[in-house]
Amino acid sequence: MSHHPEKSGIDRASFRHSKRARNMALMAVLLGLAVLFYLITVIKMGGAE
Repeated sequence: MSHHPEKSGIDRASFRHSKRARNMALMAVLLGLAVLFYLITVIKMGGAE
């Protein structure tokens, strides 16, 4: 790992903010897919009766 002393605290804060936003968006997509698959499964099982 390299250390860049020329990077300011503002750059780090901006990087952390963008990384957190990207992670939250990915989490939302994954949760949405999980809910979608769950609903599809429930609907298919309900239709089989």
